[in-house]
Amino acid sequence: MKARYILGFLLLISAAAVLFFLSVTIGSSDISPSEALGELFFPTMHPRNTIIHQIRLPRAAAALLLGGALSVSGFLLQSFFNNPIAGPFVLGVSSGAKLTVALTMIFSLQRGFLLSSGMLVAAAFVGSIASMGAVLLLSGRVKNMAQLIIAGVMIGYICSAVTELAVTFASDADIVNLHNWSQGSFSGTDGDDVIVMSAVVLVGTAAAFLLSKPMDAYRLGEGYAANLGVNIRAFRAALILLSSVLSACVTAFAGPVSFVGVAVPHLVKSLFGTAKPIIIIPAAFIGGGAFCLGCDIIARTLFAPTELSVSTVTAVFGAPIVIFIMLKHKK
Repeated sequence: MKARYILGFLLLISAAAVLFFLSVTIGSSDISPSEALGELFFPTMHPRNTIIHQIRLPRAAAALLLGGALSVSGFLLQSFFNNPIAGPFVLGVSSGAKLTVALTMIFSLQRGFLLSSGMLVAAAFVGSIASMGAVLLLSGRVKNMAQLIIAGVMIGYICSAVTELAVTFASDADIVNLHNWSQGSFSGTDGDDVIVMSAVVLVGTAAAFLLSKPMDAYRLGEGYAANLGVNIRAFRAALILLSSVLSACVTAFAGPVSFVGVAVPHLVKSLFGTAKPIIIIPAAFIGGGAFCLGCDIIARTLFAPTELSVSTVTAVFGAPIVIFIMLKHKK
């Protein structure tokens, strides 16, 4: 089993490294891989230095970090609800964050001041917590997990409808600024954004990893975990807060990105043959980053120079996996 874990991590790390390099070297500008590699380690005054260091490198870092955050957030929600298709996008958490960020952005743009990255994350966190609160309120009344998932999807649709309504009545300038973000995209990320998202995502993921042992006990039932000394109320609150922070960070910087939080943890668990959090949390982070890097490359190269939203590509690959999980879970 240890050999399988080692092989699995080597595979994920190799895939993430290769896709990261491809993300930095592939683009509309005519820059060869050798030139891009040279600029990474030996920067010059050539114009391609700006393309590599200010456009492609931050975008690749954002895809890696935010993809990992979304995958870990999905795994935490699956552990909390004990449901394999629970995730930030499915339960409407991402849509709630999208709503509050959109309203905050429109409000700030209309009054002529710019929002900091921290303010965007805070706004997204408020929306995530509000949506999660609604889901938790319904979970106390709905005993069937399938009905709970449907309720989460409906909450997501309501938040998305209100967001679209707000965008419809916003000014043309505001709509231009909101369009790419609202569709899901890693473009427009700069070095300062990467610093903020690194702090939030890495701290949140590390905190989730520290909960690995209580999560392992919780998987066997609340009673079993309580007998081992786990404070169930505090533990559940920690799962919700960490999942909301991670998904809020993704929505604040990249908009809603669909199905990553459901598909990647399932793929990782199949690869490693285990659901142990101490293995799956770091593996899901690396796998989520690699998945989003690959989808981002497809999004900006498939119909170049026209760029697809990354959420469109993640849905194409992620939705069939969700359907497969549902059929397998029913059996």
